[in-house]
Amino acid sequence: MAWLDRLQRGLLPPLCLLCGATGTMGRDLCAACDAALPRNLAACPRCALPLTGAVVGLCPHCQSQPPHSAQGFDRVFAPFRYQPPMDFLILQLKFAGRLSHARLLGELFAATLAERGPPLPDGIVPVPLHPLRLRERGFNQALELARATARRFQLPLWPHALRRVRHTLPQIRLNAHARQSNPLGAFALGQPLRGTRIALLDDVMTTGSTVTECARILRAGGATDIEVWVIGRAGSTL
Repeated sequence: MAWLDRLQRGLLPPLCLLCGATGTMGRDLCAACDAALPRNLAACPRCALPLTGAVVGLCPHCQSQPPHSAQGFDRVFAPFRYQPPMDFLILQLKFAGRLSHARLLGELFAATLAERGPPLPDGIVPVPLHPLRLRERGFNQALELARATARRFQLPLWPHALRRVRHTLPQIRLNAHARQSNPLGAFALGQPLRGTRIALLDDVMTTGSTVTECARILRAGGATDIEVWVIGRAGSTL
């Protein structure tokens, strides 16, 4: 509960989830560990793939692709790279049930989004879990991150805009080739969002196959602009 969380924060100092030191700026993260987070400062402006100084502008893959008609989404905002220690925070949330990590990750994402500034979408759509996976895990990490961001920016949250209609293998268990086909046909439209600008939120983007399939469904349902929001961007640095 929000009031209990505020009470605990008022009575107890925040402790860093990575090293146990006293947190800073009211977060469960110390200054040293915050400085060690792998920020995605040089990235493809369309898919947010991490880049080196040798590549300027769109990555080679996006250069070879037409705009959103093929990818479904318009662009990706991914403030961190999926590398240590960011990967640890996300994995602990997803597979160890550490919901305190969702609070920290949501705060970090919202802070970087505030630094970027407008434009903001009309609402946020979290990538859904299949009911079997949701029952197994007990929560949807994308929804938890979306809640924190929606509160910060007072944006509508549309958790039922997408439905997961096919139970798929976890992407983390698959190679790059299998990940491309795994999400196909796994999602369906839950509510029409015609004429809306949507932020499609997930925790991590690797090949982009999951968010591409979700965006394709949302685009068919009438969304006019789809920006993918992920806390961590995986993939080879070019």
